[in-house]
Amino acid sequence: MSYLTQKTIKDNVSFSGVALHSGLEVNICIKPGEVNSGIIFKRVDLKDNNLVFPNFMNVTSTSLNTTIENEFGVKVSTIEHLMGALFGLGIDNALIEIDNEEVPILDGSAKIFIEKIVKAGIEISNSPIKIIKINKEIKFSDGERFILIKPSTLSLDIDFELKYKNELIGNQRNKVKVYEDDLKDIYNARTYCLYEDIEMIKKNGLAKGGSLENAIVVKDKEVLNSDGLRNEKEFVNHKILDCIGDLYTTGYRIVASVKCSQGGHYLTNQLLRKVFKNKENFSILEIKEKNLPHTLINKTFLRSIA
Repeated sequence: MSYLTQKTIKDNVSFSGVALHSGLEVNICIKPGEVNSGIIFKRVDLKDNNLVFPNFMNVTSTSLNTTIENEFGVKVSTIEHLMGALFGLGIDNALIEIDNEEVPILDGSAKIFIEKIVKAGIEISNSPIKIIKINKEIKFSDGERFILIKPSTLSLDIDFELKYKNELIGNQRNKVKVYEDDLKDIYNARTYCLYEDIEMIKKNGLAKGGSLENAIVVKDKEVLNSDGLRNEKEFVNHKILDCIGDLYTTGYRIVASVKCSQGGHYLTNQLLRKVFKNKENFSILEIKEKNLPHTLINKTFLRSIA
């Protein structure tokens, strides 16, 4: 059976925890999905019109998280870490039941999502996957910040850089081959903020559930978390995790090279809208095993189920 065929989870996987921005306790249950169904969120606290699809055109807010919304105004927010985990594990189809508006933040990374999904097991079907192949270079800029995507042969490369005035974070850059590299440091990287920004974030009604248990807080030259950083590039690695999760709002894995400077949810979403506005910019291909070398198979995934 091919690893280039569609996958879902074998058993239900449940998570409970506080939502980063609302501060509410939330429960989610990821259930196996039918072939070709894709990823679907279902608001089980609502009886009607409660399905929300994580598509880039359904993104209605990119302020410190990615929020999706259906035509009836039903929302699911902070989806990016879970979407990044599903992308990395090659999960094509899943039904995600959630009893509130926001996905729980857990430890601020994708680590717990990854571990519990792997423990539940992966179900591999006989149906081939589809991939998006980028045909032209497309760029979206916002002042000095930019993100671009261009053709690649067989991989998804992400080259990301941060530029902070804060001395501890400073300028960080990392480049990963998503389908080939060990992405442990990416999936373990937690969300973060500057201590001086916390008051303003909370004034805007966000981060009500934020704590040192689910976010890195940087004050001047110091990390306030007692356990310090998980890896030396945790800040930029978390941005790469966010980028992977946001790229999965295309619905498929992507073959492309992405470069981003000082970006985030907004830039990634605007780039996707620009790419898919013109059919000449991309191709959607159904992959048969003989058509594509093993580089599309995420080695992290193969190790985790071995």
